[in-house]
Amino acid sequence: MRTEDVLAAIATGLWRWDNASGTVTLDGEAARLLGLPAEPAVLPEVAVRSRFHPVDWNEINGIVNLAVAENTLAEARLRIMDEDGRVLRTVRSRSKALESRAEGGRVDYELIGTIQEIAEPQPGTTAAHTPITGDWRRSREAFLLDAGRALAEARSTSEVLRVAASLSMPGFSPDGLAVFGVDGDRLSVIGHHGHGPGDEGPFTEMRLETDYPAAEAVRTGRAIYLPTPDDYKRRFPATWPLAQRFDRTSWAFLPLIVAGRTMGAWMAAFKHPVSFSPDERSVLTTVARMLAQALQRAGVAESERELTTGLQRSMMPQLGPEIPGMTIAARYVPTGGGLQVGGDWYDMIPLPSGRFALVIGDVQGHDVRAAGLMGQLRIAVRAYASEGHRPDAVLSRASRFLAGLCSSPGPGSDAEPYDDADFHSPRFATCLYVECDPKTGVLEVARAGHPDPVVRMTDGTVLMRSTAGGLPLGIVPDTDYPTTRFALEPGETLMLCTDGLIETGGHDLDTGWARLRAVLESDPWPSAGPGSAGGEPGGPEAGHLEKLADLLVQAVHGPSSHHTTGPLADRREDDIAVVLLCRESEYCGCGTPVGHPARPSRRTMLTVAQAEPERISGARRQVRELLHDWADADQVDSAVLMVSEMVTNVLVHTDGDALLVAEAVGELGERRLRVEVADASDELPHKRRPGEMASSGRGVLLMEMLADTWGVDPRGEGKSIWFELYERSKPDPGAPH
Repeated sequence: MRTEDVLAAIATGLWRWDNASGTVTLDGEAARLLGLPAEPAVLPEVAVRSRFHPVDWNEINGIVNLAVAENTLAEARLRIMDEDGRVLRTVRSRSKALESRAEGGRVDYELIGTIQEIAEPQPGTTAAHTPITGDWRRSREAFLLDAGRALAEARSTSEVLRVAASLSMPGFSPDGLAVFGVDGDRLSVIGHHGHGPGDEGPFTEMRLETDYPAAEAVRTGRAIYLPTPDDYKRRFPATWPLAQRFDRTSWAFLPLIVAGRTMGAWMAAFKHPVSFSPDERSVLTTVARMLAQALQRAGVAESERELTTGLQRSMMPQLGPEIPGMTIAARYVPTGGGLQVGGDWYDMIPLPSGRFALVIGDVQGHDVRAAGLMGQLRIAVRAYASEGHRPDAVLSRASRFLAGLCSSPGPGSDAEPYDDADFHSPRFATCLYVECDPKTGVLEVARAGHPDPVVRMTDGTVLMRSTAGGLPLGIVPDTDYPTTRFALEPGETLMLCTDGLIETGGHDLDTGWARLRAVLESDPWPSAGPGSAGGEPGGPEAGHLEKLADLLVQAVHGPSSHHTTGPLADRREDDIAVVLLCRESEYCGCGTPVGHPARPSRRTMLTVAQAEPERISGARRQVRELLHDWADADQVDSAVLMVSEMVTNVLVHTDGDALLVAEAVGELGERRLRVEVADASDELPHKRRPGEMASSGRGVLLMEMLADTWGVDPRGEGKSIWFELYERSKPDPGAPH
């Protein structure tokens, strides 16, 4: 008797479904079961597909794909429809799926198997496979969406493992999970859940040749399902004792495959029996695929973070050695996203004169080239400074160096330029160079398009020190950079920063400075020193400057460390570099600060050159910031007006520069403001009587009207014009005169 006759006798047909050619070959019994004439036929795929219930077709499609992936039988129940859309019968299909690759890399398959008529399923069940409710299917879809979202958001291996441990699968949640990696010819346990400490010991460093399900899943790239302990014991007798002590009932071991490469295996173990139906295997396979992709992304991201963090740390200097009388703290935080590299940097350079230099700069861009240029520019600045050049000469040479660096050809000859046009584009850099004398506190500042430095005084007042400056480095090779000199008093702190600290979060220069000023002014300033009990005025206690640096960074984007990586990094808009320099108080043997006046004071000094009349506005701002807490706002306006008039007169009536010195001394509410403007001219001011339409000649009249006292002091070379104001509360308009 022929095989076809036997199969026909038990209502079983044969079919061959060729996905590549789009044809289905049926024997006579298979054609009859599909509602077609009972004779062998070769039909187009669409003609056979039209006989299946649409819902069942969607189910069989997923089951076939799963069978192809696992190299197992594709089993399904299918409802056969007639031409009027009525259900004729229900059949069971059992087919072997053979995978093949067509031209262009497309994956095709061929199904060879049987179909057999069976009894109609009970109401409320699907016909595709074992009874599963629609609620379960909706729960499965929701679970896979949530799992995919959570795994896609995981940024590190530990986060991926934490998400995997929290997955609660619909209807069959595992109580034990393990993720295995491959290290050479051995398995390694990357992470596990539902086990005690040390339980992973026997499974770590296990050779891939071991008769263990995870090792076989890695070797073959195919999933292994063990529904019962007997199945485990029968298939893997050598390692069954290792699994027996965990008292589990069912196990699934799935390979973690990405781009055709098996990178490990995932184990899901169950206390309750699991039959691993096609639906359950489909869920596990999908989770394993998402888990593998998440682990690969996390591994790549961690490697990139390690690489870029190492690169940036190698480029960032160590602050040291310690400088007597000075305390320094610094922070660098790279930009978020991408490779997290950028062009911000800082440096501290010992100088041949015994002084030291602080440098902070920002190369245009947040990419690898910006980081590379930053490293080269930092080395060049350090070399020029170490040769003993003055601040202006250091920046001039650095500008020529950067201009030549950006205009040079690519790594090859002229015939081998960079492929990326961006590598030909010129780049510039801003920079602030400060030469410091630790004995006197004198600072000489040269600035190339960089934000001005900020000084926090001993009483908490914060001033932006207006300094002379030139173009950013690299724009014009031969550029002059004038220097500005001022002194850092004992207990005062200098802050240098890049614009990332100021403008991040949608701020401009004004609102960004206001945000940082609030941090600097509100920060408690504990003092300490030899013999100090903590109550004397002076500099910060040990470690406080580090805390202040952290507070400034946190004000922009939350908590950080010296170098921040991880999810926080992705929220940053720009690199951040900040350097703090505090001049410590000097103490005598009795513990009293040396050099401090009996009453607290605040002081600022500014030079306005003939060629820079625009700096008069900076002088006005300096005075207004110095008097930010002055009791009478009208007196502040008077002081600003007199300063503007005095400085303008020097620029108009002399050939030299104006040196402004302003100092407020005394207790709050009882202070004295003294402002001096010195110049090199011997000509003394004299009172004039300007007409109503005159544009000048009112300087002396304003001094007489607004100042409490004023005067002119001749000097050996030039003179000094000064005025004083005594702080008073604003008069009560209702008080009797």
